[in-house]
Amino acid sequence: MTEPIITVSGLRGIVGDTLTPEVAIRYAAAFAALASPGAIAVSRDGRGSGEMLSEAIRAGLRAVGRATIDAGVLATPTAGVLVRHLHAAGGIQITASHNPSPYNGLKLFSAEGRVIPARPGQQVLDQYRHARPAWVPHDQIGEELEDDDPHEPHLRAVLKTVDVPRIRGRRFRVLLDSNRGAGGALGRRLLEELDCCVTILGERPDGQFEHPPEPTAESLSSVLSRVLECGAEVGFCQDPDADRLAVIDENGRYVGEEYTLAMCVDHVLRGRKGPVAANCATSRMTEDLAKRYGVPYLRTAVGEANVVDGMLARQAIFGGEGNGGPIDPRVGYVRDSFVGMTQLLDAMATREKKISQLAGELPHYEIVKTKFTLPAERLPPLLDAVEKRFTDATNDRQDGLRLDWPDRWLLVRGSNTEPIVRAIAEAPTAAEAVELCRAVAEMAH
Repeated sequence: MTEPIITVSGLRGIVGDTLTPEVAIRYAAAFAALASPGAIAVSRDGRGSGEMLSEAIRAGLRAVGRATIDAGVLATPTAGVLVRHLHAAGGIQITASHNPSPYNGLKLFSAEGRVIPARPGQQVLDQYRHARPAWVPHDQIGEELEDDDPHEPHLRAVLKTVDVPRIRGRRFRVLLDSNRGAGGALGRRLLEELDCCVTILGERPDGQFEHPPEPTAESLSSVLSRVLECGAEVGFCQDPDADRLAVIDENGRYVGEEYTLAMCVDHVLRGRKGPVAANCATSRMTEDLAKRYGVPYLRTAVGEANVVDGMLARQAIFGGEGNGGPIDPRVGYVRDSFVGMTQLLDAMATREKKISQLAGELPHYEIVKTKFTLPAERLPPLLDAVEKRFTDATNDRQDGLRLDWPDRWLLVRGSNTEPIVRAIAEAPTAAEAVELCRAVAEMAH
């Protein structure tokens, strides 16, 4: 790697190697050069390198004449709501999401409080690569601003979407695993506002992860027993920037990330009807639910910005990604673990059911997610070979290659955030899904 991994919505790299203060300042300055007039909000997740990068970025932005708002440690969805609430010109969230500790990154928000879409993202990238920052003289340096309570707008927006008195009446026992990321502060406020009896693991946002940061079954093995120990009715597990949510049921069983969006969609569509959207790597559960409730379903390319584009185009009432990232337009167009927690508590309270029962009502599939290293130039021939092998499937090339059969599907695509290829399959049984992924791996090697 000679430069950070750059997508249309931001960049990610190894601190001190591919992501240095110089890279961060140049990228932030490129964003500022194209943003509308006004202050730019800068926030970060709990990683140890975040404070250093925040100081560098804010200094760089002020040096090109921009006022900055130091929002401190925030969850990514909270940052999006704050940008909109403050009428800022945009925002920069310093986060590497679920990547390991050596990584950090910059995620860019438009003035609308959403991750910037492809076209302006490409313009920022071009500016970063081909133009130098326009430093200003001493009397034009931007000022530094602060916000007294950056969590409040997000908290109130989330609470407006549910029946708060009904949830309060249940006094749910909840375990929240924030894993030393950014989700603990608002997570505690939200759950206590809902009169939940809360146990929080890893509340301090210092980036000293207590287990691997991606909220998968393997990463959360140590958390499962804690749900049982504290008698929780549900366990909520966030990734470091709290835009993703995995669920553990009252029996200490990992329900998973894929079920988060599906359970939320089921609850939302029981109360109101409208289009829903998800990316092409998301479990078929959500698509099946759309059919069950008779509403349009839109499948998009992978990436939050692509899902949001689709939701806006179709006026979707809910959407998200199967990695545990629900998106509720009533709160904001950002993946949001707090939306997930609140909607699931509302579903449990409304229907008087346990989280295991809500999950058990959904269509059942087994999804398998694999990845392997492959040089970029070998990906197109691999996609062609996979398509030729499975001629009985319906193919879709909007993002890599997706093959669909009546009861299963396979997706092969290059990652947007890592130098790898992902093969994801879903089928009635895990063995059948594994076999599809195995076939791809064999063709790749």
